[in-house]
Amino acid sequence: MADRLNGSFNEAVELVRAAADSRHKVVVVGVGKSGHIGEKIAATLTSTGTPAVVLNSLNALHGDLGVVSDGDIIIALSYSGETDELLNILPALARFDVKLIAITGGLSSTLAKAADCVLDAQVSQEACPLNLAPTSSTTAMLVLGDALAMALLEARGFDKEDFARFHPGGSLGRSLLLKVRQIMRDADQLAVVSLDTPVIEVIKVMNSRRTGAAVIADEAGILLGIFTHGDFARHFSNHPDIGSRPVGDYMTRRPITIGADRLAAEVLNILQKHKIDDLVVVDGAGRAIGLVDSQDLSRLKIL
Repeated sequence: MADRLNGSFNEAVELVRAAADSRHKVVVVGVGKSGHIGEKIAATLTSTGTPAVVLNSLNALHGDLGVVSDGDIIIALSYSGETDELLNILPALARFDVKLIAITGGLSSTLAKAADCVLDAQVSQEACPLNLAPTSSTTAMLVLGDALAMALLEARGFDKEDFARFHPGGSLGRSLLLKVRQIMRDADQLAVVSLDTPVIEVIKVMNSRRTGAAVIADEAGILLGIFTHGDFARHFSNHPDIGSRPVGDYMTRRPITIGADRLAAEVLNILQKHKIDDLVVVDGAGRAIGLVDSQDLSRLKIL
C-alpha cells in the first residue's frame, strides 16, 4: 500500500486540512465492516485535532444528513465501491458544497467516479480462506485512515500538549498536562541538612519526613548534593562507621535537577534515563525547593 501511495493521498490531506482550518469537519460514512472501520477512523481524526463525525448511511435519508454542512469533507468507505446503501445517499450529499474522498478497492466503481479524491485500498485477496469475509480489505482501509490522520497531525502542527488536552484522563494526559510543581514534595516536606550533619542524624531526618532522600544545602539553601537510603546501603559495608561521619563525605555532588515549571512528562524521562528514584527541584538560583519521588508518580497514576 505504501508503494501505491500517490498524489491522491497528498490531495486528500490538503482537502481535509483546508476544511479543518476553516472550522469545518470530516463526515465518515460506511456500511457493515467498513462502517466499523469508519468509526475508528473518525475517532482517531477527532482525537488528533481534526473534528470528525460518523454518518449512519441507513438513517442518512431520514434526518441524519443534518450533521452535514457546506464546506465539510465526506470520507466514504466501500471496498467494492458499489454498496447500495452508500450509493443511495450520494445524490443527497451532492446538494451540499462538500468534497468526497473515497477509500475503496474498486477504482473504477460508481463511488470512485463520484469522488473528488480516491484512496486505493485494493488487496490481492482477503485473509478469509473463503476470500469472502472482509479482513485484509478492512485492514487496508484502517491503514489508510490512520496514515491520513497522522499526516494531518503533522500538517496541522498538532503537538503533545494538544494531544493531552483531548486526553485528560489516564496517565498520558496527566503526565503531559501536569507541571513539576504540582507533583513535587514541597520545601516543608524536604529533609534538608548541612554538609557536616552526621549520617545517622540525616537518616533520622529522612525518616521523620518519610522520604528516601535528603537534600544537602548551604546556609542560603543552595543545593550541594543529595543523599539517599541507597547511598547509605552502598557505603555501609566498606564504612561501618558511616553513621558518625559527615554526610558531605558520602553525598552525590551535583545531582540531577529539574525546574518547577517543567512538565511532569520530563520527570519520567529523567528518572528512566539516569536510573534514579529521586529528583531535586530547584529554582533559578539553584535553591532546592522540592523533591519528586518516583513512588509519588505511582500514587498520582503518572507512572
